[in-house]
Amino acid sequence: MQIAMILLLAAFTLLAAPNALTPKEVQDGWMLLFDGETLFGWTPEGGTKWRVAGGAIVADAGESGWLRSDSQFADFILRVEFRTRKDGNSGIFLRSAKEGRPHETGYELQIWDKHEKFPTGSLVNIARARPVTLKPDVWHQYEVFALGNSILIKLDGKKVLEVRDSWSHIGHFGLQYNKDNKVEFRDIRLRPMGLAPLCNGKNLNGWQEVKAPKPPKEPPVWGVRKGSIHVEKGPGQLESKNLFDDFILQLDVRANSSDPNRHPNSGVFFRGTPGGHWSGYESQIRNEYKDGDRTKAVDFGTGGIYRYQAARKVVPNDNEFFTKTIVACGRHMATWVNGYPVSNWEDTNAEGLKAGPIGLQAHDPTTNLDFRNIRAQSLKRAERKQ
Repeated sequence: MQIAMILLLAAFTLLAAPNALTPKEVQDGWMLLFDGETLFGWTPEGGTKWRVAGGAIVADAGESGWLRSDSQFADFILRVEFRTRKDGNSGIFLRSAKEGRPHETGYELQIWDKHEKFPTGSLVNIARARPVTLKPDVWHQYEVFALGNSILIKLDGKKVLEVRDSWSHIGHFGLQYNKDNKVEFRDIRLRPMGLAPLCNGKNLNGWQEVKAPKPPKEPPVWGVRKGSIHVEKGPGQLESKNLFDDFILQLDVRANSSDPNRHPNSGVFFRGTPGGHWSGYESQIRNEYKDGDRTKAVDFGTGGIYRYQAARKVVPNDNEFFTKTIVACGRHMATWVNGYPVSNWEDTNAEGLKAGPIGLQAHDPTTNLDFRNIRAQSLKRAERKQ
């Protein structure tokens, strides 16, 4: 998909309130990188004292530094609102590495009108934007459309820069603080681009069944219904023939139950052994929580990394399709459910970095699930700045 088509799609997206997504945005695969309340999914680099206030990420004290997203992305549409004082000096880092200087390992999108060579809207040391002037103490919005070597920047809805550059294809996002220059960021949302479908919605081409080691009394029945991969009974597994090590995966899932006291149990496996039953990491599917409190997930909860990190909030309900996004890059893994960040974990053992299939789980004889709109993008490690 070219930049022009991405712009056309973006023009038809209805914007939600800050730090929230509309149902249409969720359906289109948008994700919140900032939940509006915490710094979950972000790591401070340097001596800046980052905090959340009034639904915004704020930096106004400490030494200069940057706030780095824990997850990495390659092709995307990014939207972020920012606010500075008069003559404010800040920036947004794109596709930067964890180590090193982020404006050198990736790109720095300038927020500083008075820079002589690369003022606001420019990619520092790469390309100069057309002249613009920021109003102080007013929220402005950047939109970044990055697809391969093509990068397009819009400020408050107007194009200020379009360039082709091959320096960095994947990396972290970063928010910059320069000492004594207060800056605020909010409504940081992203839509991954470049994802390819793994299911044609007609049959199970590209997938293969993996049987349980012990033959079940009721083997799972896999098929395609109304464009979705449907499964009942189990245990068992259906896995993709394509293998992935670092990747972004998005899919819609519905856990079907006629009993409000029974919540189907399933999962999405990745980086396992091809043909291996329930191997590798598992992104849990279970929409159950305790005491009416969605922050108390049962059995790690939907979006939790089974056995390692529980979902911090159970977002979806049974009998309703929800969108799950899984990002795995190196040792780091994160999950969003309906665009909300629910898990963020790094495997210090790093034993599971090998490529493996995407696996869909049939858990037990009560299994009844639908999987649709399954799409993924491989993130090539060779292109990552280290």
